[in-house]
Amino acid sequence: MPNSTQEEKYRWIKPILDGQISIKDMAKVCPFSERAIKYWLAAYRQRGMAGLQNQSTRPKTQPNETPIRIKERILELRKKKKRCALKLSWELEDEGISIHHRTIGKILKTEGLTRRYRTRKISWKYVKIPLAKGELVEIDVKFVPDKIRGRKYYQFTAIDCSTRWRYLQAYDDISTFNSIRFLKKLFSVADFPIKAIKTDNGACFTNRYTGYYKSDLPFPRLHALDAACKEKGIAHYLIDPGKPQQNAFVERSHREDQEKFYEQTQFKSFEELKSKLRTWNVEYNNTKHCGLNGLTPNQALRLSGVPNVRT
Repeated sequence: MPNSTQEEKYRWIKPILDGQISIKDMAKVCPFSERAIKYWLAAYRQRGMAGLQNQSTRPKTQPNETPIRIKERILELRKKKKRCALKLSWELEDEGISIHHRTIGKILKTEGLTRRYRTRKISWKYVKIPLAKGELVEIDVKFVPDKIRGRKYYQFTAIDCSTRWRYLQAYDDISTFNSIRFLKKLFSVADFPIKAIKTDNGACFTNRYTGYYKSDLPFPRLHALDAACKEKGIAHYLIDPGKPQQNAFVERSHREDQEKFYEQTQFKSFEELKSKLRTWNVEYNNTKHCGLNGLTPNQALRLSGVPNVRT
């Protein structure tokens, strides 16, 4: 009995090679087709036993394959801007190149430019309600990763939940004074009325967990930021302790800052940090957003009724 497919094929073509039987007669008793026998004979005569080894049936060419010029452009944009396949498809569309985002994803996966995310099951569900611009603005603080001349700095971030429009500002400390400064600056910069803000439970935003139990007063003193919000007639919401998912928009934008700004930019002074941060914020507000179906935050500001969830 043959021990491999090569020996099996050779067993059927050997009588033909020895002149004992014709191909037509062999095809009558062979379980394989006449065409297969002819193919084996030609391969054996050309390369010997190596020609009888099973070969891949995968096609060598693809008539609908993406042109190499477009592939190189996709890889160039990915390495330069580090954007997802959907955003890359919008970028290429602006350049006059029409290609589906799933095709781009396959190209990136083939080149090893994708990453696997560690997912965690969340047992609670949040209700997503469409919001108008200015109806809810999330505010948070991000630590600037590297020290500048041995000193630590902080980035205050405000993002509108409806349009994803952001405002950033850098400060030299994380204090209540700077949080109020940032809030007042936000009111002057935003060209839409702000009705409510949402923050975490940090001491610069609230005394809910830092001042209540330390105060001898029968009623806790109002936090300075709450007083500033009350003066402007806006609501101040707090997330639950240990639930940063409730501040999802600002937390996601902080990851964008880390990956596409701080990991690629260096600063020699605090003034340079503030200058480059302003430039990065302008770029972010003019970048197409997946959550806005291809609109930029600045474009979403000019439209009315933009929902905070994809449709």
